[in-house]
Amino acid sequence: MINFTSIGDLARGMRLQTRSVELRNQIETLSYELVSGKVQDVSGRLDGDYSHLLDLDRSLSRLDAFKVSTAEAQLFTDATQLSLTTVNDSVDEVAATLLSFGTSNQAVSHENASALARNELDTIMSALNQRAGGRSLYSGTATDVSPLASADTLLSALESELSGHTSAVDIRQAAEDWFNDPAGFDAVIYQGSDTALAPMQVSENESVQIPITATDPALKDAMRDIAVAALLSDDALDLPRDLRTSLFRQLGGDLANTQNQLVNLRGQVGSAQARIEQAATRNSAARTSLEFSRNELIAANPEETATKLQTVQVQLESLYSVTVRNSNLSLVNFLR
Repeated sequence: MINFTSIGDLARGMRLQTRSVELRNQIETLSYELVSGKVQDVSGRLDGDYSHLLDLDRSLSRLDAFKVSTAEAQLFTDATQLSLTTVNDSVDEVAATLLSFGTSNQAVSHENASALARNELDTIMSALNQRAGGRSLYSGTATDVSPLASADTLLSALESELSGHTSAVDIRQAAEDWFNDPAGFDAVIYQGSDTALAPMQVSENESVQIPITATDPALKDAMRDIAVAALLSDDALDLPRDLRTSLFRQLGGDLANTQNQLVNLRGQVGSAQARIEQAATRNSAARTSLEFSRNELIAANPEETATKLQTVQVQLESLYSVTVRNSNLSLVNFLR
């Protein structure tokens, strides 16, 4: 006896359809892996143990946060360095002009010298009021407010302090006292916080701090001497010409010395810039290493994946051919 095993047309159609779905799913999976370079079944690749992958992801997330913080720190320190450069250039300009009163080959009028000092004072205070990323550079923790009032406010307040003094010593002492008095410059002109800006975290174990505010002694000395120079030709003070000339020379010499203090400030900021750049480089290298390790865990072999994809595509095409032939089977076609 011969046994024949056969299946009906409906069952055959269902089997062909099921196989077609399986092959299409395999093609979708292999196509994803070929394009992304990662296996789709991560759990199968890791045998269900996600601990190492999760640890790598946590480390990468921390590095992402540090990438943002280092970028903000770079923006802040770059802006600070640029503003200090502006301040230094203004101090240099005024110092050179005032020192010219001690030489015979320069012809600068008192009025021109005071006008220059007034303009450069405004430039300096504007530079110190600059912001980076929406934060004031020299306001300490009060980053939402500009640290200094206007140059006109400063000159008006200082003029009141200088009025009535008739000697170079008294005028300079009055200016120094007002700038050092907590009820003077710090209360009338400075609008920021007395607390320095908190350190900026740039890596797992490293932070960078820029503790400079607009009340830094070097910055206050520069503003004080330039403000006095701006007021010396004011009619309200009514100072003798010889006294003004003497004061201009003294202020020019002091401003030249102040430049050394400004160089130190710029050096502090430059050191912070270098540390931030080094931290960013280390973070980038660490991220590259972690990403490589992560990819190794879940990477799909491109050559193997491409070969499998081609094989499955051929199988699907063959299946379609069989399906078409089966759909054309009929008694009439069989008897032809």
